[in-house]
Amino acid sequence: MSKADKPSGLRTGLQGLTTRGRSFLAAGITSVVCAYVFGQETLLQVGVLLAALPLCAAALLLRTRYRVAGGRRLSPHRATAGQEARVHLRLDNVSRVPTGLLLLEDQVPYVLGPRPRFVLDRVEPHGFREVSYRVRSDLRGRYPLGPLQLRVADPFGMCELIRSFVASDILTVVPQVQPLPPVRLAGESAGRGESNTHTLALAGDDDVIPREYRHGDDLRRVHWKSTARYGELMVRREEQPLRARATVLLDTREFAHRGSGPASSFEWAVGCAASVGVHLLELGYRTRLLTDTGSSVAGAESSAATVGESAGLLLDALAVVEHSDGGGFSRAEDVLRFGGEGLLVAVLGDLDEDQLTRLCKLRRRTGSAIAFVLAVETWSGLRAILPNAPDDRTARRIRLLREAGWTVLPAVSGDSVPDLWRLADRFAQGSPARGPYRDEVGS
Repeated sequence: MSKADKPSGLRTGLQGLTTRGRSFLAAGITSVVCAYVFGQETLLQVGVLLAALPLCAAALLLRTRYRVAGGRRLSPHRATAGQEARVHLRLDNVSRVPTGLLLLEDQVPYVLGPRPRFVLDRVEPHGFREVSYRVRSDLRGRYPLGPLQLRVADPFGMCELIRSFVASDILTVVPQVQPLPPVRLAGESAGRGESNTHTLALAGDDDVIPREYRHGDDLRRVHWKSTARYGELMVRREEQPLRARATVLLDTREFAHRGSGPASSFEWAVGCAASVGVHLLELGYRTRLLTDTGSSVAGAESSAATVGESAGLLLDALAVVEHSDGGGFSRAEDVLRFGGEGLLVAVLGDLDEDQLTRLCKLRRRTGSAIAFVLAVETWSGLRAILPNAPDDRTARRIRLLREAGWTVLPAVSGDSVPDLWRLADRFAQGSPARGPYRDEVGS
């Protein structure tokens, strides 16, 4: 919660005059001049009254002694593209006198909707008012909200001053996450369930790694030698499960995608990466996001992070990911060369011969690999004439990747990520699916 700045100075008061106040001031000055020219004392009195009224209103506002504090709360802080979020505003009168007429206005980017304005008639001493408004964006990103502006007006509408707050907030709009069906994936047994591999905290009584006793710990786990050594109650550490690793590789190269706005192939790829990444985290994989630039989500692989925290980091990164001007996957290869074990899921745009060769070699460094291969020409309105006959170039890419060991999921404009994911197990077993750009998968 922040306090509004209190404006001061005659110039500030004159700048805050409304159209009505300026009209009264101009009429008063004109009357004074005419009274001086024609020698009319009564007109002089009227002119002084007209000119004094807006000046007194401005002085009254400048000498206003009440103080106000404002705050903002977002629900939720992380919204999904296409869904509404609510912004709650609270205004507190922290002074001992009631306020007059107030106009509350929040600064909102145009992509979130119109700028909200609220009229507050009167706030009692030490009282407060709460208002709320909704925002919505079809475009992912990080959008600043605020600062709040408070317009203070006099009872006659002669003067209006703006007091600005300092605090602002950030609303993060993340890609839509579609729930994916359960699919048997290679390496899944190491990722979840009863088959988790465990690393024991001790190899023998002398190699135990103890920790301090915490309320609720089983007393049977007390390690008496360490308790005697450290002078406080110590217990054996619990067995820690080894989580399977997974990497979601997102192709962000600008020339590898087609279309613009939310209907582009790039936005489809970002949504696909979000859905797959969250799904793998829920399955128990230690998942990281990697782009062709070599950048990855920091902290998403921490064993101490919960599923919600890791998913939040991944979605926050996808909310602001942009096109890259890179030409290949060399930097991503360097990252995968050191720690590329586990499941690799790649969301790929258009590929040339060099990138295709690199991806085929990259498959050898991973445990198992799934590739969403986007037929980007379909996002620019160039669909194949025959729905079940892919063009030679797309069919060749699919065939080479599959021969290198990739499980290939061809995607065209309008395809559903859950429907494609459901076919991953069938494709891995060599059973082709019928549909656009899919006949060559099983060849």
